[in-house]
Formats: sequence, structure tokens, C-alpha cells
Amino acid sequence: MNLRVFLVDDHDVVRRGLTALVDAEEDLKVVGTSGSAAGTLEAIADCRPDVAVLDVRLGDGNGVEVCRDVRSAHPEVACLILTSFEDDQALVEASLAGAAGYVLKRVQGGELLSAIRLVGAGRRLLDPGTTRLALRRLRESGEAAVGELSGQERRIFDLIGDGLSNREIAARMYLAEKTVKNYITNLLRKLGMSRRTEAAAFAARLDERRNGPG
Repeated sequence: MNLRVFLVDDHDVVRRGLTALVDAEEDLKVVGTSGSAAGTLEAIADCRPDVAVLDVRLGDGNGVEVCRDVRSAHPEVACLILTSFEDDQALVEASLAGAAGYVLKRVQGGELLSAIRLVGAGRRLLDPGTTRLALRRLRESGEAAVGELSGQERRIFDLIGDGLSNREIAARMYLAEKTVKNYITNLLRKLGMSRRTEAAAFAARLDERRNGPG
């Protein structure tokens, strides 16, 4: 019985190449492709693949978010994340999204085909121990970055962790709200984060670790 494969990549040439690679195998068959995050979930619902191969970077989203949606709506579909860059953040995010595997685009075609077969057979290529190590490295690097914050940035970081809004922080520190926003933009950049909610969760974890639960 052929493994049914769905491919998601925003580069047409890459999609065509992957399709040719997969369809050349007797036990694999591409049943659908998509060039964007939009519409992928509906297409997968129609095609009912066994494996979805998802590029992590898409023009209108990313493969990790698509993976999370696919796994939520169709838990029987194994997701394999394709990425050009190897980093701890992507590995942890892929694991948390429910991906069965994480493969670099620079791998040989045979390795990708083997990965598709393995996740299609119910195996996981994301080792829990490796994911835990990656998460620990992220936390350690984040803690080091906190030490690089200025005094004002660190105070704002702590207040974000306490759940204060920008307006409340501005009032507490006798600053203009626009100034607070500028500080937050700078501290997010230093911490390697893109959203205020990430900083809030991280600040809360640091505080819990310092003071202990309860």
C-alpha cells in the first residue's frame, strides 16, 4: 500500500522537485501540494494524506503553525517539517506543534524519503531528549540575554512578567506610553523574541525559578 504524501512549499520549483522525487518511489504517492499556509488545511482534509511535508517558512505563515492546525484537525496525519536552518527554537517549536520529524533541506533525497517512510510508519524522528536539551539551551541563552538588559529595560521586563499593561507600566515608571513601547521593542530584540507575550511568559518562569513555586 502506497504512503500518501502532501507537500507544502512556497517555491514552485522546490514543490515540483519534491513531487518528482517522491512519485519516483513505488511505495510513495503525492496526493496534493500547496504553495501557502492558506487553504492547506482544507486541501489536506480533501486529500487525506498519511504524511504532510511542510516547509517551515511560507510566504503567508509558517509550517509550524500549519503543523499545529493539521495535527489538531487530523491527528492521523504525520507531519514532517522541512527547514533550511538548524536551530534550537525551530526544533522545540516543531516538537510542541506535534511534528513527528524535523529535516534540513540540505539532506540527500534518499534521507528525505527515508524520513517520510519512518514518520508514515508511526515513528518519531524528534527525540524527546534532544528536544529537552534544545529547550534548556534556549532558556540558558535567554537568561544570559536578560543580563544584557539596561536597568530600565530590566524593570520593564519584570513588570511585563507581573502582568502589567504598557499603560500601567508607563504610570508606574512615570514614562510616556510611547517610551515604554520603545523600551519593549529593544528588550524583545535583545532577548531574540518577537512578541510581548513571549517576554511575559519568560519573565514569569524566571521569577518562579528564583522564588520557587507558591
